[in-house]
Amino acid sequence: MSAAAHRFFVLTGGPGAGKSTLLAALSARGFAVAPEAGRAVIRRQAQIDGTALPWRDRLAFAEAMLAQDMRAYQEMAAADGPVFFDRGIPDVAGYLTLCGLPVPAHVARACAELRYASRVFIAPPWREIYANDAERRQDWGEAVRTHAAMARIYADLGYGLLALPHADVEARVRFVLSHAASAA
Repeated sequence: MSAAAHRFFVLTGGPGAGKSTLLAALSARGFAVAPEAGRAVIRRQAQIDGTALPWRDRLAFAEAMLAQDMRAYQEMAAADGPVFFDRGIPDVAGYLTLCGLPVPAHVARACAELRYASRVFIAPPWREIYANDAERRQDWGEAVRTHAAMARIYADLGYGLLALPHADVEARVRFVLSHAASAA
């Protein structure tokens, strides 16, 4: 386990639940933030008409996310103070499970060895703010199933889940910072 793990906080959940907006607000306040691997992989793969896309090759997409998440984990060890991750390495295992694919041993090892703070923030599905975009093609039902898969994988890995309130961004920032400070 990394010496920095106690200050690495994951925000997970289904798509369209406000994670990226919350992380942008934390970044604007000067906190280190690791962006979501999935969106970055989709942008890069779409740019080159690659196959590591969730609608073309789910396993290749998962491997690309894992590589990016592991790189972000390593890079963020040099950051000072708390670091907030838009999803974490266990999200890759959750994604594979959601897709009905087996979790390869190397993904399970990455989840076991590259740990985050014991409290994980999870954004519950929020119908009122859910919207699709060029990178988010999941329908509402898949968003709900994704939330359940992420909750299950993090709990199975021994993390405690803290549900983000359905509240405005400022209230969510206060919630996250309060719980992150109490974990230090």
